[in-house]
Order: sequence, then C-alpha cells, then structure tokens
Amino acid sequence: MAKVMLRENDGVLYFYVAKKDMEETIESLEFDTPENWGGEVELSNGETWWIQPGSKQLPKEEVCKKISD
Repeated sequence: MAKVMLRENDGVLYFYVAKKDMEETIESLEFDTPENWGGEVELSNGETWWIQPGSKQLPKEEVCKKISD
C-alpha cells in the first residue's frame, strides 16, 4: 500500500508516488465515470495498481495497492 497523489491536467491523468519519486500517466481505468471512478489502473510504465472506486474528485491523495509490475 502506498499513498499516491492523483491529478488531471489537460485530460491526462497523473499518478504520483512521492516515496518513490515516481510520476506516471494512467493509461487505462477499470471504472471511468464521475460517480464510479478507479478500480484496477494500468500506468504508462506497465505497472498495475488498485484505486478504491469512488467519485472522481481530482486532485486527491489516495492509498493505493500495487497489483503487479
């Protein structure tokens, strides 16, 4: 589990892990509606993470779980 910052800029979603100084773009989302946003996400570096689904209110800090490299 890691604390990450999620933000959006010009339609691009960013996923930042401060502890690793890693910022990647989110390539795909399992759930992508304003009311139900998150789930399994794939990053531009190929890693897969889990974001607890909820309303899309960005920017926000979220505790996420890494699923695979």
